[in-house]
Amino acid sequence: MKANNLEIQPLELSFTFEVKKQSSCSVEMINNTNHLVAFKIKTTNPKKYCVRPNTGLILPNAACHFTVTMQAPKVAPPDMICRDKFLVQSTVVPEGTKEEDVTSNTFAKDDAKVVDEKKLRVIFVLPPPVNEPSKLVHFNETRELKDDIVIQNESHHAKVDAGVELSKDNDVNVEATMKEDTLKRKETEKKIEEPVKPNQEYLIKRNEEFMQMNDAEELI
Repeated sequence: MKANNLEIQPLELSFTFEVKKQSSCSVEMINNTNHLVAFKIKTTNPKKYCVRPNTGLILPNAACHFTVTMQAPKVAPPDMICRDKFLVQSTVVPEGTKEEDVTSNTFAKDDAKVVDEKKLRVIFVLPPPVNEPSKLVHFNETRELKDDIVIQNESHHAKVDAGVELSKDNDVNVEATMKEDTLKRKETEKKIEEPVKPNQEYLIKRNEEFMQMNDAEELI
């Protein structure tokens, strides 16, 4: 959607919502005119957001970005709905205008000046699910341990069969061999029944503090 002065993308400020974590998004403004255009950003909740830059100039047929940073929320809003809004004001200014010349009076509406306004709404999105590689490693280690035990069991069974075959003429040796292998199988089965103790997992918490900067003018 185009305004007379600026094309703005996106028209929604999308923030990844996480309690006690700040989030940022960027907006592009394109000057579709052959004139120098001044802009100003306002919001309904200036204490909650930091806008950089919140005022400035865009050259003819050029583009500019501004970044909005939302301070770390303490609690989630009901139904994850945000009613905050932003307003982008823009107007053509004379050539030679400097950034320090852009003030609130620059956007005062009168018969000789046209001020374009574009409203932006805020939406929250949930962060992507976090994988748990530590648990996956524990599962793989358990599976590998069981696979090794199965191989050992097969090897023990093969030794028993070979021992019986070679000791047919000696009943005493056959009985001793079978007892020894039976004892080894019981020890192996006991190992299978013992649960694998998982390694201790460490949870790293980031606690980023938002430096509140009231550089966005309040939208009344």
